[in-house]
Amino acid sequence: MSKKKQKEFLALYEPVHERFERFCRARVYGDMEYTDLINETLLRAYQKFETLKSKEAFLSFLFSISVRVLANTKRKKKEEYHNFNDEAIRVEDVNSNTDKNAEVFMLYKALAQLQEDQRESIILFEISGFSIKEIAAIQDTSESSVKQRLRRGRLKLRELLSPKEVQPREEVKL
Repeated sequence: MSKKKQKEFLALYEPVHERFERFCRARVYGDMEYTDLINETLLRAYQKFETLKSKEAFLSFLFSISVRVLANTKRKKKEEYHNFNDEAIRVEDVNSNTDKNAEVFMLYKALAQLQEDQRESIILFEISGFSIKEIAAIQDTSESSVKQRLRRGRLKLRELLSPKEVQPREEVKL
């Protein structure tokens, strides 16, 4: 039974690997290594594989598990939480293209400043390509709540990523 389970699990995972990896990279920014999140999620998903009701929902199944793994990790680290935002800003994504380094850095920095539910909704919708209905199921909330989170998150991202107006300095006469 174990070999059959392995083959079935891998057959479902291989086509969604890239989307799942992108989700994990965007979702963990600064909280933990994305590879750790992927590995922990896959381990738990394999252990709970029998509970999967629909093979079409496999990616959603992985996302739900990864969100819980990340939440548990954050909860455990809460005591040692020393000015996390400063540390997250210094995290460098060595896998991104050098041309895009600055843009990716700024996007991840801005995403890290969003509220948890807004960040998750934006990542699921914009980066991972889930529908609003699917996101509502993953987050266990209503579709209108997801739409509201997306709207507020986009507004906040626009505010964070827009160039700030520089006020001209007054000349000082000596």
